[in-house]
Amino acid sequence: MAALGSLLLFGLLLAAPTGLGQGPRRRRPPAPQSPLEKVAAQAELSLPQLAGRWFLVGVASRCSYLAEHSHRLEATAVTVTVPDGQSLAVSTFRKLAGTCWELRQRYLPAQAHGRFLLKGRGYGSKVDVVLGETDHSSYAILYYQRGHSISIKLYGRSSQLSDLVVEKFEQRAEAAGLSRDLIYYFPTYGFCDSADEFHILDETKL
Repeated sequence: MAALGSLLLFGLLLAAPTGLGQGPRRRRPPAPQSPLEKVAAQAELSLPQLAGRWFLVGVASRCSYLAEHSHRLEATAVTVTVPDGQSLAVSTFRKLAGTCWELRQRYLPAQAHGRFLLKGRGYGSKVDVVLGETDHSSYAILYYQRGHSISIKLYGRSSQLSDLVVEKFEQRAEAAGLSRDLIYYFPTYGFCDSADEFHILDETKL
């Protein structure tokens, strides 16, 4: 299960106040900017149009587990629904040791349209998500941030996308400080459509 979570998915302090009676109070320095704050969300985003089946095409990430096991990546499919018009219910299907697993997650609305919060298991598992770009009908580029670490995922309505879209994804990765040797592409065949009740990880109730 830990391996599945590592593959599927892939911060902020400062300032001490001055004491009273020590002259003028100093202003607290601003908190460091979150990397995702620099990323603009899709301007014209229609959540209902995101519903349906998507395929994970590529991931840009510094994740060491992903780098060490990139030769074992499995075809990954995603089903999206919009249960309330504001959040995304996402089911991710992939094989692990030859068995199909389903990971259920809920992308909750954050402070602005196109920004979401994803809660996972364990301490420090909160993930901020930004839908950076999509045309709704063929591709979507999403940013994920846990702490100060960013990963970027490219999804397609088809498991194979045009060179133009792939190049756009790679340029966005480089702009986020992720070089092209940190980009991993997933198999285009062998997808799972479902998982039995014993191979479902449900994180929607966390």
